[in-house]
Amino acid sequence: MYTYEEFSKLINQYISEQKYARSPQSLYDPIVYDLSLGGKRVRPILMLMAANLYKKEIHTFLSTAFAMEICHNFTLLHDDLMDQSERRRGKPTVYKKWSANAAILSGDAMLVLAYKYLAMTKSEKKNEIFDVFSDAILEVCEGQQFDMDYEHRDDVSEEEYITMIRLKTSVLLAASLKIGALLGGASAKDASALYNFGIQIGLSFQLMDDYLDVYGDPQVFGKNLGGDILCNKKTYLLIKALEMADADTKLQLIGWINRDVFVNTEKIIAVTELYNKIGVKEFCLEKMKEYYNNGLQYLEKVSLPAEQKCELKNLSERLLNRNM
Repeated sequence: MYTYEEFSKLINQYISEQKYARSPQSLYDPIVYDLSLGGKRVRPILMLMAANLYKKEIHTFLSTAFAMEICHNFTLLHDDLMDQSERRRGKPTVYKKWSANAAILSGDAMLVLAYKYLAMTKSEKKNEIFDVFSDAILEVCEGQQFDMDYEHRDDVSEEEYITMIRLKTSVLLAASLKIGALLGGASAKDASALYNFGIQIGLSFQLMDDYLDVYGDPQVFGKNLGGDILCNKKTYLLIKALEMADADTKLQLIGWINRDVFVNTEKIIAVTELYNKIGVKEFCLEKMKEYYNNGLQYLEKVSLPAEQKCELKNLSERLLNRNM
């Protein structure tokens, strides 16, 4: 079994070797830039890990793994534009470095490239792999639309929010695991268990993102803190705060949500103080741990010895503890 570091080295080397000998260069420069920013490469590594559970040789799966990574990055180009996020992985986002049009068009090209790399897959289950991949992309788009819709509502329930982040975040992690399992020749039962493991870990991962946007270290997190607060994004923290706050505190919170003119730092500090007063920080951490433990239960159902699954478990722990 390869280690996390070995998986990371393999996928990063593969990405660095890819050349886009097409024009215009202005279309491909943002793609090269975005992929060069690095990141955890969680989705391709999960895919390779799942395949490696069943097959020792995984080099032929690198193009498929890259398809997962470039697909994820396509969503980030568009997501950053919609959220007006200025930094990603500690660097200017594509729309900020180039333009909104560049983020849209280069993002579109990345999705096409993802399918081109996926088409290189050599497997008797290629059709099923394409179905899993396509369904995941559609669900990511559905989740993003829910996310935007919820910005204009003050009555988003916790259940609605969990459904949204399952679509927006979890399904691509889960699809990566399932595709890897299919490539490796896993049983349908194991492929399903790995998919569900990915769903639960993805929910935990997104809740940690919500938490880090408010309480993280910007040098480690790679993004400016408080972006979700400024956008009135319905995160788990905000939803629980609106649910748990007393009448006066809720009125203050809604006042900040509805305010059109404000100083960014003032709003971030004020809302964070309200979160601290209500105590939603601890609720977020507990919910995150709940989904993480659910994920481990699904991992246990995969019919392989525990030592073969340790790298998957270790990676899930990395995601949970990346800036506690």
